[in-house]
Amino acid sequence: MPKLDKKNNFCTFKINTMTRLSVNINKIATLRNARGGNLPDVIEAAKNIERYGAHGITVHPRPDERHIRYADVYELKKILTTEFNIEGYPSEKFLNLVTEVKPAQVTLVPDPPDVLTSNNGWDIKTHFDFLKPIVERLQSQGIRVSLFMNAEPDMAKQAKKVGTDRVELYTESYARLYAEGKKEEAIQPFVETAKAVKELGLGLNAGHDLNLQNLKYFHQQIPWLDEVSIGHALISDALYLGLENVVNLYLRELQ
Repeated sequence: MPKLDKKNNFCTFKINTMTRLSVNINKIATLRNARGGNLPDVIEAAKNIERYGAHGITVHPRPDERHIRYADVYELKKILTTEFNIEGYPSEKFLNLVTEVKPAQVTLVPDPPDVLTSNNGWDIKTHFDFLKPIVERLQSQGIRVSLFMNAEPDMAKQAKKVGTDRVELYTESYARLYAEGKKEEAIQPFVETAKAVKELGLGLNAGHDLNLQNLKYFHQQIPWLDEVSIGHALISDALYLGLENVVNLYLRELQ
């Protein structure tokens, strides 16, 4: 409820931004790499995004370094003051990188090297024996682990068994159905899975194709989200509206 300031005769509102915004800067690196050189400057962009109010920076280095390079990860670690989240497939090369850098969070995704972008969550039951020692290895280094997964309540139970700290819900299907005008149908499996995750005591992140059109409704239905990771849509919006303005627009959707 608003609180009346009797002296100045206006109402003030306490805004609780429970859900944190982590900005994925891969697309900035894609633009840089298209021309060579260092324009735009990925490191400077990350500094500015933090200054504009984002709660964290996300990167997803891939083996071919087609956007974020491994060297970028090391440089970002030196300058970031907010939370650093590194996504990727847990190859030995990737695991060596993140155990050296020690970000706040590592999000494990099941991407094979040749995919354009993340397109599915883990089948945690099938890959249980593969994932469990990796989760333990990262946690032993003081790194929080999140598993990228589809909106399936039974998969949340597998995530709990494997020992992860959080899960990140893969939201492509939500975004697609929302765009078709089917928002209730779109959100239902995510609400069910989010409730299961909460009951299991796991943290909850979400990402993929979230944007200024669909983010607010998603957050309203699942207000206990810990974090959303948004890159492609946010950076695309920034081309029209400016990076500082867009970061604040996304933050407003989470209030």
